Amino acid sequence: MDEKLRIKISIADRVYPLTVEPNQEEGLRSASKKIDVMIRQFEESYAVRDKQDVLAMCALQFASQVEQKQIDYTVDSEDIERIKRLNLLLDQYLEN
Repeated sequence: MDEKLRIKISIADRVYPLTVEPNQEEGLRSASKKIDVMIRQFEESYAVRDKQDVLAMCALQFASQVEQKQIDYTVDSEDIERIKRLNLLLDQYLEN
């Protein structure tokens, strides 16, 4: 049985101690790096008052990416279902 790992993640110059499953460590470290890169981009591109504003914009950016992927997945799933129904109709037509 895997034991949990105690790691430290740095985001916006703050360190957060976490206890995670070993298979989560790489994803958390990668996400932490992406957040810090995004923070620097927002700070360089926009006049921001404090870290709270930058972190809110990062959260919005990541959340919108997740939402867009969900929307795209739903559209793709609907298209696949339509194609399956058309294929079924074609099969029925060809059998007659």
